[in-house]
Amino acid sequence: MPTTRRNLIAGSAAVATGALIGAPAAASSQKPTIVLVHGAFADASGWNDVARRLQHDGYRVIAPANPLRSVAGDAAYIASVLDTLPGPIVLVGHSYGGFVITNAAAGRSDVKALVYIAAFAPDEGDTVQGLQLKYPGTKLGQEQLDFRQYPGGYDGYVKPAVFREVFAGDLPRSTTDLMAAGQRPGDTSTLGTPSGPPAWKSIPSYFLVARDDQLIPAAVQRFMATRAGAHKVEVNSSHSAMISQPRATADLIRKAAR
Repeated sequence: MPTTRRNLIAGSAAVATGALIGAPAAASSQKPTIVLVHGAFADASGWNDVARRLQHDGYRVIAPANPLRSVAGDAAYIASVLDTLPGPIVLVGHSYGGFVITNAAAGRSDVKALVYIAAFAPDEGDTVQGLQLKYPGTKLGQEQLDFRQYPGGYDGYVKPAVFREVFAGDLPRSTTDLMAAGQRPGDTSTLGTPSGPPAWKSIPSYFLVARDDQLIPAAVQRFMATRAGAHKVEVNSSHSAMISQPRATADLIRKAAR
């Protein structure tokens, strides 16, 4: 094959590869990859509006499926995703996703920032349930959950009748009805599993507090943000802040990325 033709084919392959990963090689070397981790009772589609804004700004964005099976297993899975990504990473978590990123990023030099969006930011030994109940105000208790057995244990689902009130009171009911129908359950063992050493002790952190959160009370979020020494912003939002306040969420992530 003539050298010129071979070079053209190689160049075309390189362009195609760049398109598949969502950003040119030059852009990826300048901007960190943004990894968005959802929590329980949700899936990665909750990040769509945030991801769209970040992609428009030239960031490579990945929103993996959080398994929601166990704290250690979920953190290991997200860490395995991070292992496949070149360059610096900004790791973002919502709700229980904050628990996961706190553990997944521990000891990693490639994660340059942690961003908590109405999320748990545990210290070592903390549990989801312990933090949720640290201050009064949560409307998610055992009576608001349906439990279903599966071969590995028990899953918890927010009851459809209270889903909007607990999870996303500032979104249209037509939207929250669909969210309730398609919610991803969390294994109930995650509620009482202690967290490991927190990555926020060595990685800069950012925190978006949802003032109207009915799942993780705003007072709990402020406590965790202060303890982590996080850069903190507050918005008038339900627990689903990344859906109801995508602009503020994306702005905080951009700040962390810069």
